[in-house]
Amino acid sequence: MARLIVQIPCYNEESCLGETLGQLPRKVEGFDSVEWLVVDDGSEDSTALVARQCGADHVLELGYHRGLAAAFMAGLDGCLARGADVIVNLDGDNQYCAGDIPALVAPVLRGEADIVIGARPVRSVRSFSRTKKLLQGLGSWVVRSLSGADVADAPSGFRAMSRDAALRLKVFSGYTYTLETIVQAAACGMRIVSVPVRVNPPLRESRLIRSTARYVVRSLATLVRVYFLYRPFLVFALLAAAPLAAGVFLTGRWLWLNWYEYPVTGRLHIPSLIVAVLNLALGAGLLLAGVMAELQATNRRLMEEVRYLLRKREFGGEPGSPGTGGGSKASGAGVE
Repeated sequence: MARLIVQIPCYNEESCLGETLGQLPRKVEGFDSVEWLVVDDGSEDSTALVARQCGADHVLELGYHRGLAAAFMAGLDGCLARGADVIVNLDGDNQYCAGDIPALVAPVLRGEADIVIGARPVRSVRSFSRTKKLLQGLGSWVVRSLSGADVADAPSGFRAMSRDAALRLKVFSGYTYTLETIVQAAACGMRIVSVPVRVNPPLRESRLIRSTARYVVRSLATLVRVYFLYRPFLVFALLAAAPLAAGVFLTGRWLWLNWYEYPVTGRLHIPSLIVAVLNLALGAGLLLAGVMAELQATNRRLMEEVRYLLRKREFGGEPGSPGTGGGSKASGAGVE
């Protein structure tokens, strides 16, 4: 029996959650059942109560506020424990049009993708400022460049993923999951595609982007950290490029000066030689650090494979096999 579970990470969404749940489908072609799972990330209002009143099949209460990334991962564990074949993630503020869920899950059902990301019509969304539109486009370009995945709207939280993809994902960031999971999934060889989706008029201001500058800094920090994890040698090689180039140039300059000037002036240009050696040593040290980091990355990939196999055993690797662990236990959540 094919099962689709729609998960919604929430924090103080009492005023918006009812509208969001009211738009969710109960039938989607290709699935025998469609269930809703709400993750209450330590809300201070009645989010959990509203979720139950509005028909949520499962409510995970984390007990205290852990952040969007942790709530997302708790939701994945909860969905896996309940035997989801495909998981759809969307926000609790009703930003995304739930009517696009069939289009979102279609590539996964056809076996064409492991993760599908809903691409919003960013340029035509009136509620987005020019600055936000520019940053969305720039951020998506950076993620495409770093990951190699053809993602049109990297910050979009409207996503569908296969059971196997959910078993493999692990978010390290405490801020958001959107950018990190793309780079991680691409590094693991998962197939990522984008499909166009619609958006609804905003019901509230974004809580994640309270300050544009803060969002940019934290997003860049997340990308740099993830790239260090999955492409360490390339990062260190790029860092080593400047000192190595400077060292080679200064060494060549020193040789040239000593070949042509020393017989006339008798000057050895020792300071230039010292600077050249220091730059070469720095570049070589960075390359060596890159080699060591690459070896650690190889070990980490082996550990990720072990983690994947353990999660597959815990939650049940085959579709429709919920596994033995309960959602609250598996995700560290509170009572359901």
